[in-house]
Amino acid sequence: MRVAAVQHDIAWEDRAATLARLDGVLRGVDADLVVLPEMFAVGFTMSPDVAEPPDGPTTAWLVEHATGSSRWIGGSIPVVLDGADRPSNVFTLVSPSGDVHRYAKRHPFSYASEHEHYAPGDERVTVDVDGVAVSLSVCYDLRFANHYWSMAASTDVFLVIASWPRPRREHWRTLLRARAIENQCYVVGVNRVGSGGGLDYAGDSCMVDPLGDVLAAAAEVETVLTAEVDPALVAKVRADLPFLADRRGD
Repeated sequence: MRVAAVQHDIAWEDRAATLARLDGVLRGVDADLVVLPEMFAVGFTMSPDVAEPPDGPTTAWLVEHATGSSRWIGGSIPVVLDGADRPSNVFTLVSPSGDVHRYAKRHPFSYASEHEHYAPGDERVTVDVDGVAVSLSVCYDLRFANHYWSMAASTDVFLVIASWPRPRREHWRTLLRARAIENQCYVVGVNRVGSGGGLDYAGDSCMVDPLGDVLAAAAEVETVLTAEVDPALVAKVRADLPFLADRRGD
């Protein structure tokens, strides 16, 4: 399966402007699965004004692109889920047939007061993407190894979408490779570039294989990374090096 990581700038709190720019970018992308960053349409803002219903304009845009191009596409959106009194930061993954899969970020970034504005999710989500087991995560989740450990045995690829700021870029780079090595699977990390809300973002999107080797990496410019992921390689690495069997709950 060919995966594309779209590293792009975001027009701060301007959904229409960002999505219009992405329309042009996506026309040139050749992949089975396209991955966009955290809050890819509006930026990592704490403003309640950007929140949408589950069938809001950004979800509709993802559905249009997925069905129109016959490929999977996803990124996170501030969504007020049914029955909720405040939004969640929701990784929304749409299939070529228009089916919508949602993962609400389980670890809001309290350092930036995200927990005061966005409700945490309580479920882990793995999706069968054309025979590849793909597990979803968002930004700050990356710091919590047990989130990934709990899904590792049934995961071929972890997607990590982010608005990870420049000052902690080495944490991002290191943790992405660590999650791949310790869980013996692919990790696709997709971060934004540019500035927004008073913060600068260095990008550093990358795709890592089950042995920790970097398949593709980005610098600080808008770009699209692509790489092939193969669940057979995940199975082979785990059979040759059966480390997961020795993992204990403590």
